[in-house]
Amino acid sequence: MTAPAQRARGRARIGVKLRGTRSVISDLHMSGSSKLLFPRPKDALQAVYLNSSGGVTGGDAFDIAARVEPGAHLVMTTQAAERIYRAMPGEPGRVRTEAVLEDGARLDWLPQETILFDGAALDRSLRFDMPANARLLACEALIFGRHAMGEAVHDLRLRDRIELHRDGRLVLADRLHLAGDAAETLARSGVADGAHAMATVVFAALGASAQVDCLREMLPRTAGVSALADDLLLIRMVSVDGFALRGHLAPVLRHLSGADLPRPWMI
Repeated sequence: MTAPAQRARGRARIGVKLRGTRSVISDLHMSGSSKLLFPRPKDALQAVYLNSSGGVTGGDAFDIAARVEPGAHLVMTTQAAERIYRAMPGEPGRVRTEAVLEDGARLDWLPQETILFDGAALDRSLRFDMPANARLLACEALIFGRHAMGEAVHDLRLRDRIELHRDGRLVLADRLHLAGDAAETLARSGVADGAHAMATVVFAALGASAQVDCLREMLPRTAGVSALADDLLLIRMVSVDGFALRGHLAPVLRHLSGADLPRPWMI
């Protein structure tokens, strides 16, 4: 009898509160392959997530939870791009992230890119709950094979979901489902016109729609921005590869955050 394959598990939970003018840790838990690192603090608390298993494959399961208490500011990123490797038929890798923002809180969710390899299987969800007076900047970027390495993703099982709830009401539900030959699907002019990388940016803040004209001047022709409400923006961007995507994405994120990006983005 064949022994079952070992699967990676990881859980990370962080709470952040305001102490004077600085945001500090109020709750912290890490287990399994999930680690959180904390660079030298400034006014905002920066947390760097690390998956010590080196990537995600079929049957792996990771859970991340964050709570930003009143007036606090949390910046979350990852130490490196996450890699989603070939999975055997059966259960996909699972990643669940939930973040709660309280009154006047701010969260910058800025992980580095997720790289999907041929044969990858991933079920991922990202949920934010916040009141109207909180501020959220969230970015998720997907790379479909490393273009410079000549990689293409012909076998993929991907379910990716982003939800935003404001004052208990669902205001954004973004869904992506790709199954089968992703390269063929992305090659279609009405999908990605051959692009190998894409990003979604959500910006939820009072008066967010005032940024639309400025952002349209910053964005490349392969991107667009929409004001879904006066306090909610959605940006979608595609690029030929991850390097080009980051080059277009970084100035937009710096503009919306009003600060330099976390240091791991500079490596």
